[in-house]
Amino acid sequence: MDKIRTALVHDWLTGQRGGEKVLEVLAEVFPQAPIFTLFHFPGSQVPALERREIRTSFLERMPFVRSRYRSYLPLFPLAAELFDLQDYELVVSTSHCVAKGVIPNPDALHISYIHSPVRYAWNQYSAYFGPGKLGPLSRLVVPPIIHALRVWDVASAARVDRFVANSAAVARRIAKYYRREADVLHPPVDTDFYTPGPSDARGDYFLIVSALVPYKRIDLAIAAADLSGFRLKVVGTGPDLKGLRRRSGRSVEFLGALGGEDLRRLYREARALLMPGEEDFGIAAVEAQACGTPVIAYGRGGALETVVDGTTGLLFSELNVASLLGVLDKFRSFPCNRETLRAQALRFSRTVFREKLEAYLRARWTEFKGAR
Repeated sequence: MDKIRTALVHDWLTGQRGGEKVLEVLAEVFPQAPIFTLFHFPGSQVPALERREIRTSFLERMPFVRSRYRSYLPLFPLAAELFDLQDYELVVSTSHCVAKGVIPNPDALHISYIHSPVRYAWNQYSAYFGPGKLGPLSRLVVPPIIHALRVWDVASAARVDRFVANSAAVARRIAKYYRREADVLHPPVDTDFYTPGPSDARGDYFLIVSALVPYKRIDLAIAAADLSGFRLKVVGTGPDLKGLRRRSGRSVEFLGALGGEDLRRLYREARALLMPGEEDFGIAAVEAQACGTPVIAYGRGGALETVVDGTTGLLFSELNVASLLGVLDKFRSFPCNRETLRAQALRFSRTVFREKLEAYLRARWTEFKGAR
């Protein structure tokens, strides 16, 4: 497929999350394709992506974009629409915000891999902007901005020929909000790197690996830790950091952004990984299982596809502290089998993802050309 004139589109390149893992594989499949993105923070990506041709929008030149890029949300749709994609036969976008809304050539095939329809505009609006979340001015400004984003988001869905969702949960959201069907292709996890340690010795802590944003519900885990006294280590950064620190007791430790061997060691030694909010997919859950560590997760969304309840982890049913504490008590007698955990994780390996992705793209391209 490297002979097809292809463009890759990604929302923004500011860190290493699940979306960037998908983009890395797409960049391997299409080694000559330029990457279009709203803005790029140099040094934030793996070397293979940093070496690529990266074309940014006018937002890259806006003041304070590195520290305040979320403030430019009203301009995101315009920035995406201004990308010139008229020379490309195939456009592959990976989107959790506006990348799917680019305007391709009318004779091009546009496939959009959706990590989630815009969370803060749809299913997680209340988590971000619900009662008590906004000041007086924001209560006047934010709702109409988000309403306009929803209208654009639905209208721009018509520019996509085929949707691919990262989980069945996200496919249901696409059907609900866009009234479109989506194929499901789970994102890749580096199971070659995330492996069990030489010893099965465990530390005395539970672990969270997450962006510190409202819908992740890290506040529930912190409240549970304060009530029961268990040690909790939190890896990640985000706008909620200061607020979460204020409400945390001595048993909670914030470690900031970690990667590589430090993160792998924490996975290997943790009693379990906690995922207290509803995940779109939940790559951290698979990374933990790849290291032989079980997962305790809220039983909705992506966790239903990555965690086998009672075998590779435990799911709790209510989004409250009591429900989480109940499953933590049940976890005391959980039988941890590293081989079983590892086998579950291998279903989502990078190799499996690339094989499925290439086969999918090849099939859609053949159908597209055959229909013309």
